[in-house]
Amino acid sequence: MKARSLVFDLFGDYLRYRGGEVRLRGLVSLMGCFDVAEPTVRVVVTRLRKEGWLVSRRDGRETIYSLSDAAWALLDEGRERIFQRATGPWDGQWRMILYTVPETERALREQLRKKLSWLGFGSLSSSVWVSPHDRLRQVREAFADEASVRLDLFRSRSEGLGADQDIAGRAWDLGQLHDAYAEFLSEYRPRLTTYRSGGLQGVDALVERMRFVHDYRRFPFRDPDLPPELLPVGWPGREAHQLFVDMHGLLRGPAEACVDALLGQVSRPVQEAG
Repeated sequence: MKARSLVFDLFGDYLRYRGGEVRLRGLVSLMGCFDVAEPTVRVVVTRLRKEGWLVSRRDGRETIYSLSDAAWALLDEGRERIFQRATGPWDGQWRMILYTVPETERALREQLRKKLSWLGFGSLSSSVWVSPHDRLRQVREAFADEASVRLDLFRSRSEGLGADQDIAGRAWDLGQLHDAYAEFLSEYRPRLTTYRSGGLQGVDALVERMRFVHDYRRFPFRDPDLPPELLPVGWPGREAHQLFVDMHGLLRGPAEACVDALLGQVSRPVQEAG
C-alpha cells in the first residue's frame, strides 16, 4: 500500500468520523502502523497540500490537516462505487458514448477513458463506449468544461439477449475479472472465522482492514456491475462484494478502537517553548 493512498484511506474510513481533521503527529502515528516513516509522511502531506488535496492550519506549534472539498468529493464518489451495487431489473437499453478528442490532447483523452471506466462503461472500439447503466449525465457533467471534448450520447437496444451478452463479452474482459474475483475470495474467505471470533485486535485489525479495502477497491475500475442476465454462469462478483462488506463490518470495532487509542496518545497539543 502506497503512503499516498493510505492518507486518503485513513481520512475516508476513520478521520471523517473524528472531525475530519488530524494533527500531523496523529497522522504520523497512524501511518507508522503500516511502516511508513515520519519523513515519508511529511513529504507526502506536503505534496498533497501543494496538489490541492489537503488543507492545513496551525494550532500553536502543530499543523492540523484536513481534506479539501475536491478530495472529499473524490472519496465520496469512490465510496459509492465500492459499497453500492445496482439493483432492480435491467431495462434492456445500452447507453452509448461516441467521443472525439484532438490528437494533441492525449492526456485529456486518457482522463476521459479513465472516467468512463470508473463509471462502468466498456470499450467496443477506441472511441465507442457502452454501459447498461444510465450514467450519461455523469459523463456529460464531468467534461462540460472541456471544449475540446466532443460527446455524442445515445440510448439503444440490440437484437436480443444473445447480442447483449456478446456486447458484454467484447466490451469487458469478463474472464480475467472472474479470475481476479476468485483470487480475492480464495485469499480472504478463509479468514472470516478469525474475524468473527475477534481474533484480530489493535494494530493487526487496523492493518488487515485497510489491506483488504486496498485489495478490493481496484474492482470498481474493472467491474461494470452488469445485470445478471449479461454475466457468465457462476459469476463470483456479487459473492466477493458481500464478503468485502461483511469483513469491513466485522473488523470495524477493533480497527476504530485502535485509531482512537493512537490518536488519544497524541491528542494533547504540544506546548510552546517558553
